[in-house]
Amino acid sequence: MYKLVGQNTALEFNIATFSYAWFVPLSYIHLTHAIAKPMIPSKLIHNASRHLQYASFNQSPPSIFFRFSSLLHQFSNTLFHVKSIHAQIIINGVYNESFLVVKLIKAYSGLGFFGIARKVFDQCSHPETFLCNAMMAGYLRNQQCKEVPILFKMMGSCHIDINSYTCMFALKACTSLLDFQMGMEVVRDAVAEGLHLHPIVGSSVINFWVKFGKLGDARAVFDEMPERDVVCWNSMIGGYVQWQCFTEAIRMFLEMINCGIRPSRVTMASLLKVCGESGLRKFGRCLHSCVLVCGMGNDVFVLTSLVDMYSKIGETNSASLVFNSMCSRTLVSWNAMISGYVQNGMVHESFALFSRLVQIGAGFDSGTLVSLIQGCCLTSNLRSGKSIHSYIIRKGFEPNLVLSTAIVDMYCKCGATKQAITVFRRMDTRNVITWTALLVGLSQNGYAEDALKLFCQMQEENVAANSVTLVSLVHCCTHLGSLKKGRSIHAHFIRHGYTLDAINISALIDMYAKCGKIHSAKKLFNNGFPFKDSILCNSMIMGYGMHGYGHQALGVFGRMIEEGVKPNQTTFISLLTACSHSGLVEEGKTLFHSMERDHGIKPSDKHYACLVDLLSRAGHLEEADTLVKQMPFEPSTDVLEALLSGCRTHKNINMGIQMADRLLSLNDLNSGIYVMLSNIYAEARRWDAVNHIRGLMRTRGLKKTPAYSLIEVGNELHTFFAGDDSHPKWEDIHQLLENLRIEVEACGYVPDTSCVLRDVNEEMKVKLLWGHSERLAIAFGLLSTPYGSLIRITKNLRVCVDCHNVTKYISRIVKREIIVRDANRFHHFVDGQCSCNDYW
Repeated sequence: MYKLVGQNTALEFNIATFSYAWFVPLSYIHLTHAIAKPMIPSKLIHNASRHLQYASFNQSPPSIFFRFSSLLHQFSNTLFHVKSIHAQIIINGVYNESFLVVKLIKAYSGLGFFGIARKVFDQCSHPETFLCNAMMAGYLRNQQCKEVPILFKMMGSCHIDINSYTCMFALKACTSLLDFQMGMEVVRDAVAEGLHLHPIVGSSVINFWVKFGKLGDARAVFDEMPERDVVCWNSMIGGYVQWQCFTEAIRMFLEMINCGIRPSRVTMASLLKVCGESGLRKFGRCLHSCVLVCGMGNDVFVLTSLVDMYSKIGETNSASLVFNSMCSRTLVSWNAMISGYVQNGMVHESFALFSRLVQIGAGFDSGTLVSLIQGCCLTSNLRSGKSIHSYIIRKGFEPNLVLSTAIVDMYCKCGATKQAITVFRRMDTRNVITWTALLVGLSQNGYAEDALKLFCQMQEENVAANSVTLVSLVHCCTHLGSLKKGRSIHAHFIRHGYTLDAINISALIDMYAKCGKIHSAKKLFNNGFPFKDSILCNSMIMGYGMHGYGHQALGVFGRMIEEGVKPNQTTFISLLTACSHSGLVEEGKTLFHSMERDHGIKPSDKHYACLVDLLSRAGHLEEADTLVKQMPFEPSTDVLEALLSGCRTHKNINMGIQMADRLLSLNDLNSGIYVMLSNIYAEARRWDAVNHIRGLMRTRGLKKTPAYSLIEVGNELHTFFAGDDSHPKWEDIHQLLENLRIEVEACGYVPDTSCVLRDVNEEMKVKLLWGHSERLAIAFGLLSTPYGSLIRITKNLRVCVDCHNVTKYISRIVKREIIVRDANRFHHFVDGQCSCNDYW
């Protein structure tokens, strides 16, 4: 006999007790440790000592059951105590009593030792229903859902009766496992036994149907139930909310009130979510009153839902009032308010609230930090984003997948792609959202080729892309003018069964149009028009406009109006741009004046910029200048730049200088303005003024965007800069260009050296012209593609007049179609003619 010594009492155990219990491998070392460090307070040890001493005498069974049950209730907090009591149960010969077995199963599973609990269960020769239920509850408590259906099937094979709790546990497991077939078996058994009408089982069946989106079946079960408690109502309301059937959820709530059922906190939270998601302000305020009437004014869970609801409908003041009125707050409450500020653009307030959270000594989690990082994304505040990242590292906060993805996204949206890549590479695990965040970031920051390479790596690691990933890749192909890669992404959409909705089709239309395949874009548009979506129509109008098909663009607009598709601001920007590229001055002016009159759309500065561009391209500079002066607001840089470009095209130097001076006063960090002004002076041969402008650019740290051209050969994109001699085929390219120069001059080509805006001699100007990036790309295309095949070039800047002329000659000599997409539009060169009719 050994004594477990407390302060003033002792608890006696016979060591033989433990040797008889196969599941209690207690050595002398364990026992010594237990003696050295008693784990039960002295008063409880005294009580346990008395109970066990009495248990060793010949007492009546009910008394023994009661005493062991009481001990398990008091000492179920550690494995050692539960095993000790278990040993005494065996010694006293009551280990087959189902009541105590249930208590032991609950105690072991409650501590997380469901393996031992299952051994206790398996020793029962005739397990009863409530024993099986206890084992199921233990599995669910320890998230071992897979074992529950197995146990349910075993009950059926052993002809053990099921009850409402059995069905409830089994359905919970099937719902968590998304096991529809097994769930149907449980439902059928419940219906056969008539248990599905019980509120406990009924709510579980409803939750099961809801999980799989079968709301009709769930409602049928609900309507059949003779008695429905608030849990059943909540299950049905929650199901409607989950599948965004908000109207049905509200109807169900009103029916619940009419039936005299008092709503619970879960009811209110579900309905407040409806208001937040659908923007129902009035109903949300009514629910707030209902919360107070139902006595939930101090319920943290409900008040947090109110904060979230008010934030989502844009009433941050109301959200703040509710938050500040809370007697106590959880971290979820703080996160809801911080997130609410960020959602409504109040980033400064979100950081102030976070500082308050830190000052009171309360903890925070990744959700708090994600909201703050999203605030940095909204404001492109790289400095604050870096501070948060440093704070996370300094405090030893372990970033999880969601937080790390948010950090990657923040760096991308702030233009710090190198830091984003560093964080991405250091992540242990990544999901499709992480990959997409970096891929989109690379695309938006001008690294389209890197984004496509990243997608290849993503596929190698067997990460399945989602529709957002693919749309971003389509935009990359659009930017690069890569038709082959764009087609492969389109094929990926179809091959993997992605839904081609209006957004996806619009992106593909834009890609095909900007890669020169306007007929493919038209085919997609006609297939997607049943969506009757303005985004779809805008993409097609813009595509036609880029190719100089102004009348076709107007035709799409007419079809929109006939089909009842409401145009938006972007529609008219696309239309005016199309008219500008096609020289449709009167049509453009008519559209501009019809915006507000016929469609209720007030023209913005972008619409004015488009109309000014239309007039300026057509040479109506005085009319454009008058329009600028009559604008109802101060002209933006876009408006003035459009007029400045027209002044340069039509060589109106005086007006151009006036426009440039106004632009420089508005934005002295836009290098494009300096370049355009420098070009105007250069065309007027005012080299002193050119040198002055270039000196200003150097002083202010501004650089001219270098011109480059892209051509896709095979599956590889080749980039050429002006005067580039770095390509492996440099010698062949320059030899071919020299041969072409001789042939085009023989056909009547005369170099237009006015395009060379540098103070050098004529011979050097001609040499510089033949080093332009698009000519290098065309020569490479002629060398690298089969005879007679189409050559497609993408240039980042506007094609110069001389390159436009020489490309027409080249297309006739080599008998090939050459498509050049510049910053403004498409040029289709065929047999010495261009689709733009020399108007661009």
